[in-house]
Amino acid sequence: MANTKSAQKMVRKLKKRTDINTARRSRMRTFVRKVEEAILSGDKTAAQSALKTAQPEIMRAATKGILHKNTASRKMSRLAQRVKALA
Repeated sequence: MANTKSAQKMVRKLKKRTDINTARRSRMRTFVRKVEEAILSGDKTAAQSALKTAQPEIMRAATKGILHKNTASRKMSRLAQRVKALA
């Protein structure tokens, strides 16, 4: 347990940041899941529109430090590749 005032404050700050980061990660994963569901259903137009809304969310997660920039780019690339493969 934190003993000093500054350590107690840091614990409070970390708790708040953890909650915010968890919410952001969950939001990003929800958008990615919508794209994957559209891909599995085979609906190309729905998959394309879902991808279009998911891409800014993934990049926002990278900007906020939830994901590494390269991880975000890789996720978007792989999703786009799968959407493009739907014929």
